[in-house]
Amino acid sequence: MLHVLVRAVTVYFVVLAAMRIMGKREIGNLSPFDLVVAIMIAELGAIPLQEHDIPLLHGLASIVVLAAVQVGVALLCLKFPGVRRVVIGEPTVIIEDGRVMGTNMRKLRYNINDLLSQLRDKNVFNISDVEFAVLEPSGDLSILLKSQRRPVTPHDLSVPTEYEGAVFPLVADGKILYRYLKMLDLTVKDVVDRLLEKDVHNLEDVFLASLDTAGELYVTMKDEVSRDELER
Repeated sequence: MLHVLVRAVTVYFVVLAAMRIMGKREIGNLSPFDLVVAIMIAELGAIPLQEHDIPLLHGLASIVVLAAVQVGVALLCLKFPGVRRVVIGEPTVIIEDGRVMGTNMRKLRYNINDLLSQLRDKNVFNISDVEFAVLEPSGDLSILLKSQRRPVTPHDLSVPTEYEGAVFPLVADGKILYRYLKMLDLTVKDVVDRLLEKDVHNLEDVFLASLDTAGELYVTMKDEVSRDELER
């Protein structure tokens, strides 16, 4: 059992390290090459766990080699556009000025049902409302609505707006997040004083406390979260 445990833990951390080295991408944004490498690494990670006769080092070496190949190809894609086109692909215009580009769809073997489904996912039900629709190499559909069909924005109405920046968590699950205090040039006493203004006297009872760019402190207590879960 100890042998199995050691193999499982070792494979887990090696696969995790390989995936982190390969970079941060959502599954839906993986290129075909990235997806193939990810699947192969997952398969190679399972082999040493199932076949105990195979030396653990052999399985781990294959994972490391694949991760290195992926990183190498990614660097080539950054430097050479031709390699990027071959490995990742290029975006393709599917709709232009409300007209479906049938030739492009046939080249990609992309049918009308797929198009309509992805349009509905974007809350678009009328193709004529679309100025441009581009099918990305990841398979996601990027849409630009016609100007008359876009939601009205404050800019359209010439309404001035205030700056909205990031919201920084100061306390999470009863613990102070010191790195954000350092970024905001705050002290623990500053946080405690702001919590006292909210009638919060025990830091450990705070589930989340965050500060926005306007200086407003948002606080959620642990008992509030527990109460909501019980009500559900």
